Amino acid sequence: MAEDVNNAILAELRRLTDAIDRLAGPAPAINDWDAADCFVWSPARQHLQPIARPNRVALKLIRGVDRVRDILHENTVRFAEGYAANNVLLWGARGMGKSSLVKAVHEDVRRESGVSLKLVEVHREDIASLPTLLDLLKDTPHRVIVFCDDLSFDHDDTAYKSLKAALDGGVEGRPDNVLFYATSNRRHLLPRHMMENEQSTAINPSEAVEEKVSLSDRFGLWLGFHKCSQDDYLTMIDGYADHFKLPVDREKMHAEALEWATTRGARSGRVAWQYIQDLAGRMRIALDRAQ
Repeated sequence: MAEDVNNAILAELRRLTDAIDRLAGPAPAINDWDAADCFVWSPARQHLQPIARPNRVALKLIRGVDRVRDILHENTVRFAEGYAANNVLLWGARGMGKSSLVKAVHEDVRRESGVSLKLVEVHREDIASLPTLLDLLKDTPHRVIVFCDDLSFDHDDTAYKSLKAALDGGVEGRPDNVLFYATSNRRHLLPRHMMENEQSTAINPSEAVEEKVSLSDRFGLWLGFHKCSQDDYLTMIDGYADHFKLPVDREKMHAEALEWATTRGARSGRVAWQYIQDLAGRMRIALDRAQ
């Protein structure tokens, strides 16, 4: 009889323990900074998922954006060396290599400086968890670039407030070992119609969007990417062809590349790379952009 009672008590305790564990959620994972140089933030477990083979391109392959490339590189070098550097917003035309440039510069500076420079990508939907991430990063001995690709905010989206505080607001401010890089098609991170609607319905139109527009002001550097000219586009094509040593007639390749861009209605670095992929595939030549 006593044994039955004890077994019942133990079973009930196990049930209660399991219920508490479910309510508490998964335990925070142990983050291994030595596992990789690039990570993806997973807020559910406060985990930095190491990326063994990042999707990136060699810096020397990024053409047509020389000025912004040099500015971003210099800013990143200063940060890696422990000097003052700015948060950066890379904005503008799609397909012009904004996110590719961030990843390429990170790798280039990391290799050249020998500094333990890490890149942590935060998905757009996880922006609200930035304060938690920064609290985790501030105690690491590493210098960290927090990167958000294709950042923008829609109507009634309040996640931008977490980003504003993370960039340079709040009592603590941004940790000295952390820098924030973001890419966006919008300079002010908000759709124009949303800003106009805010203005038209406000008592004081100039103040209606001030809080949201001021988000962009948190970035010390705005680097604009504009649609490339035909000459820039063909320079990108030539750069890829030379790098991969594609045995092809230059004049024929240019004609094909221009036709390729026409069928897609745009000229950009992304379109140039897609054409080179097609060309190399037809020639049965393997490509590795990371080399």
